[in-house]
Amino acid sequence: PEIREYHRSSTTLANAYVRPLMRKYLDQLSQRIRQEGVNRDLYIMLSNGGIGTIETAKNFPIRLVESGPAAGAMAAAYYGKHLNIHNLISFDMGGTTAKTCFIEDARPTTVTEFEVARVYQFKKGSGLPVKVPVIDMIEIGAGGGSIARIDELGLLKVGPESSGADPGPACYGQGGKQPTVTDADLLLGYLNPEFFLGGNMELNSDAAHKALGSLADSLGLKTIETAWGIHEVVNENMANAARIHGIEKGKDVQRYALMPFGGAGPIHSAHVAEKLRIETLIAPVGAGTLSAFGMLTAPISFDFVRTKIMKLEDLDADTLNEIYTELEAEGQSMLDRSGVPKNQMQFRIMADMRYEGQGHEIMVALPSGKMGDKSKEEVLKNFEDAYRAIYQRLGPSVPIEALNWRLVASGETPDLDLRSEKPISTDTEKAKKPSRPVYFPIWGGMRPCDIFDRKLLTPGSTIEGPAIVEESESTIVI
Repeated sequence: PEIREYHRSSTTLANAYVRPLMRKYLDQLSQRIRQEGVNRDLYIMLSNGGIGTIETAKNFPIRLVESGPAAGAMAAAYYGKHLNIHNLISFDMGGTTAKTCFIEDARPTTVTEFEVARVYQFKKGSGLPVKVPVIDMIEIGAGGGSIARIDELGLLKVGPESSGADPGPACYGQGGKQPTVTDADLLLGYLNPEFFLGGNMELNSDAAHKALGSLADSLGLKTIETAWGIHEVVNENMANAARIHGIEKGKDVQRYALMPFGGAGPIHSAHVAEKLRIETLIAPVGAGTLSAFGMLTAPISFDFVRTKIMKLEDLDADTLNEIYTELEAEGQSMLDRSGVPKNQMQFRIMADMRYEGQGHEIMVALPSGKMGDKSKEEVLKNFEDAYRAIYQRLGPSVPIEALNWRLVASGETPDLDLRSEKPISTDTEKAKKPSRPVYFPIWGGMRPCDIFDRKLLTPGSTIEGPAIVEESESTIVI
């Protein structure tokens, strides 16, 4: 029940279109879980950063769009909160794409409009609009399987075409012939061919060398120079996209820490951070599986909305109290069906507001409790603070109006403890692995590099770069 009929219709149609497929899939998933002897309720990750019951997911499958990457952003928010780092950028780089999200006050930023099924990967307006609450992530570049090529101008380009999982990069040895980002990272020495996926998959360096060799010949470069060129193009594209995204949101990226995850994130993050002049990196344990961990940090949550256009100067407290009472009753019913005790239920209220005559709104947090007449000044202050944070200034001297009134109903956020029980030590010698040649631009070529086993590092360990830290799920380039 929200203004803008085209977006609302598009969302309803998309939801109706995928619902039969999702119902069948989720029913089969529930049945198989029971057959495996897991006698627990199944919850599904939602795009707003919360989790919902399986019935919610079957009725509103459109609310699952981008839910996987949303879980990664929730994991980044968890780390930011527990490390007391208030400004954080999540950097999720997997096999096909890379995405970023701004985390502030331990909460990812969210939007209420999104596009799916874009005909052109980065082109706004080329997809289907959906009006559902989604954690605000921007796709900023390529992934490990993205293919490198020469464009019409004779320049090196990477992506958006991807080798996918099948056949995958050439070094996977599954029939892939085209040069990819993973092939380049392998030839640069960043990946250990005998320890990929913890040693469960051996990479073929000869196949990677052959795939990049033909591209190098076309460019008139050495193979290792071409590998670094691919790595550098990807990093530059991602840094530039993240910088522009920050500008659009009115944020200075240098004030943020960068948290890379996904299998490829920690490999590229140091060079991306260098380009963005970001000084702090947080490389979590098990980066390749962090989105799965993020689901464990998410509370049961659902969003509700009503459209009621109202000028701030004409704010009708009784009408608003009635709207929010209805929304809260719906939220309480949803949480009750999800098994959330009443004393753990939490409600946040917001409004989509704008200067009269503007075509788009911004989401503004509202004071908790009943909307009395004295709340107008606080609502105005919250609007101006939110507007200034995005645009660095206030708008014209015209009335302010609100269009949509929102409520987020949620349970308590799970309290997880990831603290290591290892003794604090500065000794890194036990964690050292055999060195191997690695390429860094400051060296101007391949040199033997220190390699460390992350599982053998302890709190307090200090490593001087250049260096590589390996674990089963990812590789950290320092």
